[in-house]
Amino acid sequence: MALVAGCSSVRFTYNQGDTLLYWWLDSYADLEGEQADLAKRDIDKLFQWHRQTQLRDYASLLGTMQRELAGNPTQADLIGIYKEIRVRGERLALRAVPELTTLALSIKPDQIADIERKFISKNAEYRKKFIEGSTEKRQRARFKKAMDQLELWFGNFNSGQEDILRKASDARPLDSEIWLEERVWRQRRVLSLLRKFQHEKPNREQAAAQITAMQRELFGRMESPERKAFYDNYLDQTTKFMLTAIRTATPAQKKHAHERMQGWINDFQALAAGK
Repeated sequence: MALVAGCSSVRFTYNQGDTLLYWWLDSYADLEGEQADLAKRDIDKLFQWHRQTQLRDYASLLGTMQRELAGNPTQADLIGIYKEIRVRGERLALRAVPELTTLALSIKPDQIADIERKFISKNAEYRKKFIEGSTEKRQRARFKKAMDQLELWFGNFNSGQEDILRKASDARPLDSEIWLEERVWRQRRVLSLLRKFQHEKPNREQAAAQITAMQRELFGRMESPERKAFYDNYLDQTTKFMLTAIRTATPAQKKHAHERMQGWINDFQALAAGK
């Protein structure tokens, strides 16, 4: 789904996805030797499973989104779609536990240090872009990010539409600091588990159980007492903003979104067929 969000040519990007995922992992941990070979093997296995079992389901979900867009979707409809996407994210994460276990058990102390440095660097980038500076700068950066995503679906918006969307965007809480806190919390959780593996040397079954538990903790964060109110409000405000975009869109823009989704559906179906 991340590929869909960032690229108009799903088939091309997905067919390069195994290489892109390996490069992403390598940028954090500097994989080497047999470790790198095993990571490439496991990524290939994961993509094979995903291609064979998940892509037709993604196409079906996009079909549901097409039908809702053609009608008069409500905020409840958008929340429902969000929850459906989240279910698929959790399914993928749990399926990847064996591959993640192999990788985690192979990570060395110097690679943990590399990962930590990468986290710090990425957090600094986030802080500079979304936290530092005036309220206007921060709202503008958030709005630009939102418009980049909306224009991928609907095409260009005119100045009047952008004014409406900017007001709707600015009405949302500026909660970048909390998002950074959540990023850091997840990063610390990952680093803590990797260091625990270094110290305790668990067997494969024990490591897999701990990775599964961590995943459930990460996904369950939205329902935790200390964060449920924040996540509920975020979902409420984000879906209201999306609903404003849909209601602001012209028939031509909705047609553009329908055709864009149909292109993605066709790509998913072709990929599932091995093309």
